[in-house]
Amino acid sequence: MNIHALRFLPVLAATLIAPALANAEIAVKSGEKIAFLGDSITQGGWSNPAGYVKLVIAGLEANGVRAEPVPAGISGHKSDQMLARLDKDVLSKKPQWMTLSCGVNDVWHGPRGVPLDDAMAKNGTYDDKVAARGTYKKNITAIIDQAIAAAVKPVMLTATVIHENLDSKENGLLAPYNDFLRQLAKEKNLPMADLFAMFAERIKAENKPNVKVLTSDGVHMNVEGNKLMATGVLKALGLNDAELAKAKAAWAPLEAQAEEFAKKQAEARAKAAAEKAKKKSEPKK
Repeated sequence: MNIHALRFLPVLAATLIAPALANAEIAVKSGEKIAFLGDSITQGGWSNPAGYVKLVIAGLEANGVRAEPVPAGISGHKSDQMLARLDKDVLSKKPQWMTLSCGVNDVWHGPRGVPLDDAMAKNGTYDDKVAARGTYKKNITAIIDQAIAAAVKPVMLTATVIHENLDSKENGLLAPYNDFLRQLAKEKNLPMADLFAMFAERIKAENKPNVKVLTSDGVHMNVEGNKLMATGVLKALGLNDAELAKAKAAWAPLEAQAEEFAKKQAEARAKAAAEKAKKKSEPKK
């Protein structure tokens, strides 16, 4: 078992929440905006009827809190790109809250990724444009500092898994990025959902090596992955067990919509594949 990837597994779910909101009432109030900054996981968290962004909003509403979502996830984005569009996509919308989900692509993109720090940038594994992308530590710190300066309350999310094999090389590389997020949240007294730890705990408990438990492809969320992400975010926002139970009860209709959504997506992919195959088989004129 990869020691780095698993050393922060929680003993109790409560340990996954930073002290800032532990034992508190729901932090978000009706009428407040929550921006969700991230990559394709967050983009899907909004476009999917049962994506984690939709589930968070529904979970709050089930507890009498009508928050307004500001979806800000873009597929493929890394920390430097999120920093570059922070003002346009988040701060200009004047939200009271911002969740930050970033790190998977910084690692997963390999030579095109974003190094953790200056030392890593010089290890010879990155392409010749690495300097322009900066470092993960600097980019994330700038995102958080700019949000706080704009009176936006950040909620930190550790990056989720890269493959459900917790011993994967990518999960080992991701570990120090998540270590940094944990330390930054502690230093700035920010609420945090340690999603990687929650995912690792669930994957270990399921013990199904050849089955995708939380993702559709090892990275992007399936229904269970979205539900676990939403649970982590809602806990970080101060929901207790009874309030979480209300939230989860409200998710059932969205899950049904998600099944229909997935069915239509599969049909569209099959149709596109058939058309591509037909075109390929047609004689050239």
